[in-house]
Formats: sequence, C-alpha cells, structure tokens
Amino acid sequence: MSFSEILTKISDFVWGPPVLILIVGTGLFLSIRLGFMQFSNLPYALKLAFSKNQDKKSEGDISHFQSLMTALAATIGTGNIAGVATAVVLGGPGAVFWMWITALVGMATKYAEAILAVKYRTVGKNGQMAGGPMYYIERGLGWKWLAILFAFFGAIAAFGIGSSVQSNSVAAAVESSFGINPWITGIVLTIGTGLVLIGGIKSIGKVTSFFVPFMAIFYVLGGLVIILINISELPAAIGLIFSDAFTGQAVAGGAIGAVIRYGVARGVFSNEAGMGSAPIAAAAAKTDYPGRQALISMTGTFLDTVVVCSITGITLVMGGLYTGGETGAALTTKTFDLLLPGVGGWVVTLGLIFFAYSTVLGWAYYGEKCFEYLFGTGSILVYRVIYTTTVLLGAGASLGLVWTISDIFNALMAIPNLIGLLFLSGVVVAETKIFNEVRKKEKQEKLTRTA
Repeated sequence: MSFSEILTKISDFVWGPPVLILIVGTGLFLSIRLGFMQFSNLPYALKLAFSKNQDKKSEGDISHFQSLMTALAATIGTGNIAGVATAVVLGGPGAVFWMWITALVGMATKYAEAILAVKYRTVGKNGQMAGGPMYYIERGLGWKWLAILFAFFGAIAAFGIGSSVQSNSVAAAVESSFGINPWITGIVLTIGTGLVLIGGIKSIGKVTSFFVPFMAIFYVLGGLVIILINISELPAAIGLIFSDAFTGQAVAGGAIGAVIRYGVARGVFSNEAGMGSAPIAAAAAKTDYPGRQALISMTGTFLDTVVVCSITGITLVMGGLYTGGETGAALTTKTFDLLLPGVGGWVVTLGLIFFAYSTVLGWAYYGEKCFEYLFGTGSILVYRVIYTTTVLLGAGASLGLVWTISDIFNALMAIPNLIGLLFLSGVVVAETKIFNEVRKKEKQEKLTRTA
C-alpha cells in the first residue's frame, strides 16, 4: 500500500461516521440544552451583525461585523462551490438537505464556540486579544495537553486548507479562464496576502469586511439570476432534494447512508461548525458580553450553508449534470454555464477566485493564533513568513496529498474542540442566561425611553 493510499484511508476514518456523529451530535446536544435558541434568536442576531452601531468601547481588536467577516472569509471558500458539487455527485440531491440540517444544529455549536472564546480570552504580550479552543480548553477545563493538541493541529491545517490548496484553486481557475501562468498568479497572491498580514487582525478585519460582503453578494445574486431564469425547474429540484434525502434513490442504488454521510461531511467542511476555527476570530471582537458576540458568530453558519451553499446545491440539482462524470468546481462551472450560457461559468470562476483568496486571509489568522499559543508572541512573524511562502508554493504544485492531509488535520482539530464544548456546555448555558437577563433589561429601558 502506497503512502497516498494510507493517508486516504486515514482521512476516510477520521471523517467517518464516528466523527460525523460526534459533530452533529454535539450540535444537537447543545441545541437541546439551549432550547433551540438559534431559531428564535436568528433575526436579532442578524440585526446585531449588520447594525451600523457597532460596539467601539468594549475590549477587543475588531468590531462585531469585522469578526464575523473574518470568520466568513475562512468558511466561504472552495467548499461552497467544489464541496457542494462533490456532495451532490457522491451523495445525490438529498445531500443538500442534510447539509441544511447540519447547518441548523451547527448554529448552536458555533454559538457555544464563540461564547467560550470570548469568556476565556486573554490579552497577549502584543496587546491583542488571544482566544479560541486552545484557551477555553486550558482555562476552562485545565487540560493544557488537549489545548496543545488543538493548537498543533490548527497550525498545520492552516498551511493546507488555508493557504496552499486555496492558492492552487485560484491559480487553476485563472489559468483556465485567462491563460495566465500559475506561478504569476502565485506571486500576486503571495504579495497580496503578505501586505494584509503585516497589519495583523485589524488589517485582516478591514479587508474582509469589504471583501466578503462583495464576493458573497456577487455569487448569490449570480446564482439567484440563474434560478429565476430557470424558475420552472425549481419546484422539481426542491422536491427531489427532499425526497432523495430519505431514499437515496438518485445515487448508489438507494444508498441512504451515502446521502447522509456526504451531506453532513461537506456541510461541516463548508461552515466549519465544531472545527474550532471561527471562535479564534470571535475572541478578537469588541463586545461587552460573550452572549452578544456568540449570537453574531452563529449567523456565519446560516449565511455560509443555508444561503451560499444552497445557491450552488439547488442550481446543480436543477441542471441535472451531476450524473455525467464531472465533479467539483468543474461540475458547478458547467452547470451554471448550461443554465446561463456565456455568463454562468464566469460567476463560478470569479466566485472561486474571491472565495479562495478570502479563505487564505481568514485561515492565516487562525494558524497564527495557534502558532502563537504554542511558541509565544515572538513566533508570529516566523509563522507569517512560512504561511505566505506556502501560498506561493501551492499555486504551482500538485496538491492531491496536501488536500488529504488537510482533511485529516481538520478532523483532528474538531475532536479536542468538541470535547471542550461538551464538558463546558454548562458554562455556555450559564452565560446564555446572563445575557438573556441583559437583553430583558435593555428592552425595558428602551420601552421606558420611548414611553
């Protein structure tokens, strides 16, 4: 057995049923403990996230909105285009339904991650906030060994899924569409990444707060135009997604297990709920209560999967090309171009470029904070140099093994984080009660002022 085959088997194991059950089970457990608050609080959370009146007085490095955009920069990536296509090819149309279910329970997971990240965050020697799973595992549970494992896995994962594979995706898309040499694209990406990283999280927050809304709106509007133009196909596509979710008849001879597995796996891969990455950005936010930032952070899962991934998934089912042998970004491009000839393919190509580059920036911060936890503030510059170098190398390399290794380390990140969430769920509930009381007082004060 070759080294590549061994890695593939490891990847299949760590992303197999036990870990997927742990991820979704944790989200369901937290949803029950919190009374499924993600549904009743979603309108308020979205209002907080996009409010013009951002908290500027509380401790933190960046605003609520910038924190959310940094997290979305990392989550809205190739998974929203290539990952959804893979799920539909391997799991059938019903996989889209299970992606939605994963996101809905994952919102509770993302909420819990953020609430703990803010509660247990600390100020580093450079004066900036430091938080995330490694800090709430160490400070909340006292298990430093487990915190070190998470930080190690996170720092390594960033070199793969965060930098090299993303730059490779951009370089391939640019070469295919414009005929530009991958190394030239790599150099441009490396310079662009390096210039942003010099300013740290404040610079990343400013860039992503402009970049992410633009790229998401561009892709979503492009997809909506395609859906509206082909609106007659929509009812049948939605019906197939729901019926196939419980029968699996559209793929593998009725393999319902494949439908659920690939829907859940690609959903988690896309929105990262439970992986422990997004709370690192949440910890940097200026916020007065952990609960307030947690509500904002949970909207990231909703926006990533229920909004952006749905555009891809529904369009793929409407196009019906998922049984033709194509997969990944190539299938999405071909489908969009079929439904909107001459334009649809460009929506995917430009979307892929924007999404991948934003992921490079978001994961740069995640990896940097993990590295800082392991080796101290003085190691940050070293990490940034290594990270930007992998952006360049990734653009012109063959990355089959890197994708597999990245998958493995992403799963290995999730396990320590999920253990921390389960054992600290009582703290999450307690902090939620505190903030609910704060909200009641705020409502009463508002009524008093308007009376």
